[in-house]
Amino acid sequence: MSVKDEIRHKVWNRLTEEKLGRFPFPLVGRIPNVKGAEKAASLVQSMDIYKSASVVKVNPDAPQLPLRAAILKDGKTLLIPTPRLKDGFVMIKPEWVPAGEERKAASIKHMNTYGKVVPLTDVPGIDLIVVGSVAIHPDGRRLGKGEGYADREYAILREIGNKPVPVITTINSEQLVEDDIPRDSYDLAVDWVITEKGITETHTPYPKPSGIEWDHVTEDEMEKMPILKELKSFSGGTDL
Repeated sequence: MSVKDEIRHKVWNRLTEEKLGRFPFPLVGRIPNVKGAEKAASLVQSMDIYKSASVVKVNPDAPQLPLRAAILKDGKTLLIPTPRLKDGFVMIKPEWVPAGEERKAASIKHMNTYGKVVPLTDVPGIDLIVVGSVAIHPDGRRLGKGEGYADREYAILREIGNKPVPVITTINSEQLVEDDIPRDSYDLAVDWVITEKGITETHTPYPKPSGIEWDHVTEDEMEKMPILKELKSFSGGTDL
């Protein structure tokens, strides 16, 4: 087991033992749905970088559902990556959602009913990015569930010309770790960590991806994620 996986399993086990997780179970192998997610979402709503944002991209996992719903209630456009990036991004505009149906619209089950998949050429400029996490170091180093989607999503958006934007994560405070998280060049560090206890700026020293590192993209990934093929033709990426 890699050092990254050891840290992930330590956090998953801690959350399980302390009964801090919620459906779906088991917590292992996913961005864990944790108690305190609603409080963390409300704290995000108090942040200036949130208040000034018009378009917010949020991961599709369960602990970020309260925040996705809040984004629509607050009259902002929500962008959600499709699971495993299979179809790219779903955009939901607040005017497309009847009052009272924001939580339903922001759910993975119903997001395609209220929103629509947008091609890369039509992705709006994003002002703020929210990612789910398994473990976070106070300096902004992050571990997701191990499949690299958050890292790649940020790189895709930069590749199509989106400006560098703040990245925040909402977690339970027990997901903060002091472990020396190994870091690869394509890993996404976060600028703000929001837990049920408060808001912390990481002042991370680590750069964010400026685009796709094509030499790290396999033929299998290209087949499983058509958006990468679209991006390659869009950006003129180098051949594998």
